[in-house]
Amino acid sequence: MNLSGLSVKRPVTTLMIILIVVIFGIVSLFRLPIDLLPSIEIPVAIISTSYQGVGPQEMENLVTRPLEESIATVGNIENISSTTSEGQSVIIAQFVFGTDMDFAALEMREKIDLIKGLLPDGASNPMVLKIDPNAQPIVQISLSNSGDLADSQSIAEDMIKPRLERLEGVASVEITGGYENQIEVNVKNEQMHGYGLTTDYLAGIVGGENLNLPGGEVQRGNQKLTIRTVGEFQSVDEIENLLIPLPTGGVIHLNDIADVEMKNKELTTLAKTNGQNAINISVQKQSGTNTVRVANVVSQEIEKIQDENKDLDIQILFDQSDYIQTAINSVASSAVLGAVLAVIVLLIFLKNFRSTFIIATAIPVSVIAAFTLLYFSDVTLNLMTLGGLALGVGMLVDNSIVVLENIYRFRQQGYSQMEAAYLGAKEVGMAVTASTLTTVAVFLPIVFMEGITSTIFKEMALTVTVALFASLLIALTLVPMLSSKLLKLESAKQRKYKVIDKIIKVLDNGYEKIESRYRKILHTALNHRGWTVLIAVIIFVGTLASIPLVGTEFLPETDEGQFSINVSVPVGAELEEIEAVMTEVEGKLEDIPEIKTVFSTVGSEGNSGNINCVLKDLDERQRSTQEVADEARNMIHDIPGAEKTVSAFSSVSMGSLGGGAVSIKIKGDDIDTLKTIGDDISKIIGSVDGVEEVESSMEEGIPEVQIRVDRKRASQYGLTAAQIASSVRDTVSGITATQFKHEDDEIDVVISGDDTLTQSISNLEQMMISTTAGFNVPLGQVAEVVVDRGPITINREGQVRVATVSAQILDRDLGSISSDIEKKLQDYNMPAGYTYEMGGENQEMIEAFQELALVLILAIILVYMILAAQFESLINPFIIMISVPLGLSGGILALVITGTTLSVPAYIGLIMLAGIVVNNAIVLIDYILTLRKDEEERDKAILKAGPVRLRPILMTALTTILGLIPLAFGGGEGSEMEAPLAIAVIGGLAVSTVLTLVFIPVIYSLIDDAKNRFRKRVFKKTD
Repeated sequence: MNLSGLSVKRPVTTLMIILIVVIFGIVSLFRLPIDLLPSIEIPVAIISTSYQGVGPQEMENLVTRPLEESIATVGNIENISSTTSEGQSVIIAQFVFGTDMDFAALEMREKIDLIKGLLPDGASNPMVLKIDPNAQPIVQISLSNSGDLADSQSIAEDMIKPRLERLEGVASVEITGGYENQIEVNVKNEQMHGYGLTTDYLAGIVGGENLNLPGGEVQRGNQKLTIRTVGEFQSVDEIENLLIPLPTGGVIHLNDIADVEMKNKELTTLAKTNGQNAINISVQKQSGTNTVRVANVVSQEIEKIQDENKDLDIQILFDQSDYIQTAINSVASSAVLGAVLAVIVLLIFLKNFRSTFIIATAIPVSVIAAFTLLYFSDVTLNLMTLGGLALGVGMLVDNSIVVLENIYRFRQQGYSQMEAAYLGAKEVGMAVTASTLTTVAVFLPIVFMEGITSTIFKEMALTVTVALFASLLIALTLVPMLSSKLLKLESAKQRKYKVIDKIIKVLDNGYEKIESRYRKILHTALNHRGWTVLIAVIIFVGTLASIPLVGTEFLPETDEGQFSINVSVPVGAELEEIEAVMTEVEGKLEDIPEIKTVFSTVGSEGNSGNINCVLKDLDERQRSTQEVADEARNMIHDIPGAEKTVSAFSSVSMGSLGGGAVSIKIKGDDIDTLKTIGDDISKIIGSVDGVEEVESSMEEGIPEVQIRVDRKRASQYGLTAAQIASSVRDTVSGITATQFKHEDDEIDVVISGDDTLTQSISNLEQMMISTTAGFNVPLGQVAEVVVDRGPITINREGQVRVATVSAQILDRDLGSISSDIEKKLQDYNMPAGYTYEMGGENQEMIEAFQELALVLILAIILVYMILAAQFESLINPFIIMISVPLGLSGGILALVITGTTLSVPAYIGLIMLAGIVVNNAIVLIDYILTLRKDEEERDKAILKAGPVRLRPILMTALTTILGLIPLAFGGGEGSEMEAPLAIAVIGGLAVSTVLTLVFIPVIYSLIDDAKNRFRKRVFKKTD
């Protein structure tokens, strides 16, 4: 007895098994972790090495190149790039997706150890670090109170940071924007040198006096007591009055030669919230933990802290979980609405609540069953998995429709409920199984894909596959069991409500008209087969001709309600200058009504600042994040004194390795030539319509004061370059001599030279350098102090120097802009030995499309093989497969009509069509073959099979199409990723359904004639 027969014979057992699945599914649903996207592991490692005081070219030759050559032999490495600046070498190693990064990092360390002895003695040990895409803050918090920023900083560090770091799932908490206290010992250089003292000597005295040290044990009667020498400073006055022994004998007080006071450290970073100074607290989660759960725990702890400290003003500026939950709810609502529309279609066609109920059970039970398998597959509930369920919700009833319709046909033939349920399900069991396999088969080749595309869409494929297999089991078990108990032949007399009779009559009349019209069209098509084929070919070719009208992009931008503005000022600018420009930019943003919160950080990256703008929820604004960002870009464009870059935040693009939207890499040897080419290409791509914010990685050298030691003169005074450099550094930058305990905090005690020395270059030349002979000499006597351009950064890729020109795009698709850029670059006369290549998202898009083309070909081959196995024929599957190009043309046409770009999701929608559109042709051809087995003449069989199969074909097509409409056009957060896919499937299925009903029967008749002619000529026989 088969599965259907067992379910009919043991209804209680079947029901209990289904309920067990439902219970497990509900429990799994509530235990599934929630995240925005599947877990993305970026296969990138960084090797960082420092070598203080060494210029970029020396760093490149002595450090970067040997390390690059060493790690180039590591397995699975795909690309090596590096950035070398003064005293710093950073090498980025990119591996093939799927590489075990723990093992790769270990192998890299082994390779580095082999050549570590060849590196200069002054270079630090190279550090190998893995890139973690989850290192972005998931919660941003602003803190302020009635006191100054130093108080807020202390509260953040002493109370808030420890409490947040103790929470489960929190990796780190970073604090920016506050003041820090320090004890500043500002020496008076003339007095200090008059006594023959040096900064190093003072630092040693101050550090040696501020100590508490153990001294062993001492016997006191029967007790052993520990000995502790207590010498730590108790107050600032104690430091001021510290006795300093003189080399010539005698002592002086520290305040005789220095001013001692507690003051704030010089601000290097500044944070603001809505224009007001504040402390910014960034919370990062541990890798592998659930974003929503960690963010919720952090929010709850912040509420507790706020309740316990009413005087504090704590605001959660950004919580990534808010968008995640909103996006998940939006996609879930689309799935539910799609399911409701699919059920309404069933009710309209079946005109029977019992039949509709039987089929409709397939949707919730299949979805709930999928949750169980997702939970045990260690998959999160994210946009891709939930989007997969939303995409499949209309297809989940297809198998049940076919089974129920066949069961109903047996009931009409006089079989009992149990007999009809058993025989009806058994007869179509293999057909629905093959139909499911053709749909699922298109997802199998995705396992051959690599990169972020594979990472994101594998889970969606898994979800759809699991749900469809669950729906197949429901169709072969639950549907026959319920049919054996609930399915009845209902006549109009049995209905209680006349209104229902009228509605059903209207629907019947409408369907009869459609069926009658279809019968005439099919009859005409069979009589004019040449014209029918010609029309289909024209439609197909016309659709292919419209492909250039479809723009292309890698992945759709997600509207996450946040964009950032990076402000860069000339190198060497003071913090106040950067803040002034940032304040002006923030003032402009006040005029944008969609912005809810603005928080900024000034000086965290040297000469730049960053402004983050959080928008109102999507339902509270009329414009997208990109549109608001474009307005902000135009508003701040004319603000002088800085370069400004505006970019919308997208979680998807964070996983991208290609850089900006447009990225051109120029490779060669000479730095000056690279800069010249980079400047030329910047002008060229800047002239392309839709290109914004063009930047080149080759920057001007940094102006700096260089102290060039006169070795001959210095040697006369017994001085070395190291002694001079050390004396200058200690006097200008200061020495942290010790730490002073103050109010449960440790404050640095910094000894520095007189501020007047750094007020001008001439003053700097008068800085006194202590010699070993005990007298002082001005810096200008042993060195030349000049202002010069410092070295620039050297970028390398593939062990060759490279310059990168990058840009953002606006109001045009990536594909057309890249095409225009390549056309213009063809006319550029590139010097010999120098090459360029397109990178960025365009390169990733091309690579992804190439892989997807292979997936599409493999999917079509797999579907054909499954059909060949089902029909035990090589010709009939070929006839059915002709519906695939019709479906693809419909998908492209839908993209053109809706103005949707061809992105990776849209491409995957086209691949899905290869497995979906064949189902209608399967139903039609299968019934034609069945009738011909009963000795029905071919054209009569076609004319009979078409109208009979019209109802199930329309039902399955409409349930899928209407199930996808909310996802395609419903909008809402998170819908951007699935909408192109849904639009492609809707268009392809709609066009293929219409053409399949007419074109496939015509092709069947043509091939049948050709087969008969072939047999007549070769085998001298006919059917």
